[in-house]
Amino acid sequence: MHDALDLRDLVPDEAEQLESSGYAVGDLHARARLAAAAGDLTQLADIETALAALHRDSEWPYDEPEPAPDGSYQGVEAPSPMPPTADLADRIRGAWLGRCVGNTMGKPVEGLSRADVRTYLEAAGDWPLSGFVPYVATPPPGITLHPSAVEASAGRFDAVPRDDDLDWTMLGLHLLETYGRDLRTEDVAREWLDRMPFTQTYTAERAAYRNLVHGLHPPDTATTRNPYREWIGALIRVDAYGYANPGNPTEAARLALIDASLSHTANGLYGAQWAAALVAQALVVSTPTEALRTALTVIPPRSRLADSQRCLLDLHEQGATAEEALDWVDETLDYNWVHTLNNAAIITTALLWGNGDYVRTLALSVGAGRDTDSTSATVGSVFGALHDADSIPPALATAGNGVVRSALRGFDRITIDELVERTLGLHH
Repeated sequence: MHDALDLRDLVPDEAEQLESSGYAVGDLHARARLAAAAGDLTQLADIETALAALHRDSEWPYDEPEPAPDGSYQGVEAPSPMPPTADLADRIRGAWLGRCVGNTMGKPVEGLSRADVRTYLEAAGDWPLSGFVPYVATPPPGITLHPSAVEASAGRFDAVPRDDDLDWTMLGLHLLETYGRDLRTEDVAREWLDRMPFTQTYTAERAAYRNLVHGLHPPDTATTRNPYREWIGALIRVDAYGYANPGNPTEAARLALIDASLSHTANGLYGAQWAAALVAQALVVSTPTEALRTALTVIPPRSRLADSQRCLLDLHEQGATAEEALDWVDETLDYNWVHTLNNAAIITTALLWGNGDYVRTLALSVGAGRDTDSTSATVGSVFGALHDADSIPPALATAGNGVVRSALRGFDRITIDELVERTLGLHH
């Protein structure tokens, strides 16, 4: 599934990526699927060449430019930095803890649709979700839990289970400790190869990793045979840049861009910048609306990401319900379940309609389906940054015994205490 080493996945997925981005793909998408099913690699190579020659529709209504070297965009005015608050240490702890708990809450049902998540949780007797996902050995017909469910469901772990969403956040911390604000995309590439196992990367990250091994350099690593370049992978990597820049979303977004440029383009980049800015601002304000409106100021205003985010903020202001907002996401953002746009919309919906309650907020992100571990990790991170660690129910906060498993070299079984201490060390 979405194998960055297999033309049978890469070509149909590239057709889907172009089709969803304003290119007149015609019958190439259907032909690619048929050729993939037949294992016809010659035809797939021909279709790949045809896809590369396509141009975007001249009436495409969005403007999705490349960023300037400093991470800015024409017509986007950077927000003024705000000073850190006196409770920064508590908020940083809340962000790390909220991310770890949220990620674990979403893991068992990753990849399920909104309807299937509800069906499963109703069968498990826990709808809406009240904590970690219960484990049902025989799920309802047609529903397959994520393989991690065995070790990430309620009562089945004694440390925070390993997940790439957490690995990347810890790698971001390591990058900042090692290179500081002079970080370059080439440094990110070097540390990937040294610290992150190839088999623990997915979609855009695996494609970029493959490109690095083949001798390519950024930005070619993001664009060569990488149909996943606008998916959520970069968004999930960048919270550490927000943690390091409380009240300075512009700097958080700049660093996030340096990281994201290794593997993503367009909304893949914007999603990373938006998420880093969102976390940075959440550390100094008190409401998700404030943080979300500021995060919008670091991305191109006529991009699909900005457009969809504004629509959700408007829906909330107009008094729509959470169900109505999630219906809007389902009906309007018809993208792959791992795409940046629909998953970022779920993050925003959960934060806006969570009513300042951690469990309700996470129940919304998990209940929305799609990339539930990723959305819930970011939602938990932002919630914890807004409200501090005490806002997370003790039964959830203590379930992993303060220890985090990781595939990242040098980080397995690190404690949340150490992650917080090292993050605070970046501010000195």
